[in-house]
Amino acid sequence: MPFFAGAVRPWSHGRTRALLRAPSAESDKRSRGVVALRTGSDAYPGAAVLGVEGAWRAGCGYVRYVGPRRAADLVLARRPETVTTEPGSEAVRAQAWVIGSGTDAAARTAPETAALRALLAGADPVVVDAGALDLLPGAGAPVIATPHAGEFARLRASLGLGGLVADALRDPAARAEAVHETAEALGGAVLLKGATTLVADGTGVISVEAGSPWLATAGTGDVLAGVIGALVAADRAADGRTALAELAAAAAWLHGLAGRIASGTSAGGSGRPIVALEVADALPAAFALVRNGYAGAPSDDDHDDHDEETQEDRA
Repeated sequence: MPFFAGAVRPWSHGRTRALLRAPSAESDKRSRGVVALRTGSDAYPGAAVLGVEGAWRAGCGYVRYVGPRRAADLVLARRPETVTTEPGSEAVRAQAWVIGSGTDAAARTAPETAALRALLAGADPVVVDAGALDLLPGAGAPVIATPHAGEFARLRASLGLGGLVADALRDPAARAEAVHETAEALGGAVLLKGATTLVADGTGVISVEAGSPWLATAGTGDVLAGVIGALVAADRAADGRTALAELAAAAAWLHGLAGRIASGTSAGGSGRPIVALEVADALPAAFALVRNGYAGAPSDDDHDDHDEETQEDRA
């Protein structure tokens, strides 16, 4: 593995605030961002619900769901404002896609594989999670891969990169090297989930430490994928100037803060158990806290002039 010579850049409340867009009087649902999710399965329909909820709660103006009937029914029961489409029934237009959450590559049909490959060959940004990570090699679309540690090792293998010894990702320097190398080989952004989330692209590595240990529970990654999709769609609906790695880092920060709110985690207490939908439910409060400013945020002292100017430009 080549040595990563660059510094790992800590992400901050100020940088997140600069990338969260609030609607203006001229906004409509599509100008706030259209995200489509091709997620969930008959075996794991809940992932569709969680991703859709994450996208809505992170401020997206229009959310479409493409997936099997069982998952679509559960999505509509939870979020009736979602537009649902059965796979293969019509072309779906979106400013960002989320694929793979709650799916199993081994059970994927040939038509579904072809549909996902078409998205990965297109021009729209794609957030790639779980059961679609195996399709990333050779993808031409702008992509954000969102693996956990086990998926990360398999992604590296599919890209022809060297294996990692069992304890490699416990070392911060080795972890940063690995995620940067993987992003370079992929030609996109990689978000490696963990207690410290790392986001990398070809330009460097960002660390995000805004969360709570209570986020280590099933389904929170599905919510995060929806949040990333929402922020990418909102950026593309506006001007599309922001690097995907920065949007992913902002989404991870927002998601982490929502986890802290949901669990009651603070500097003076250890918090309480939570489930993934509680994290999604806390996203609007987290969004408001970041946009309006609040005391005590991790890395809250990192409010440089660039952050403030960017917030003004992108409000």
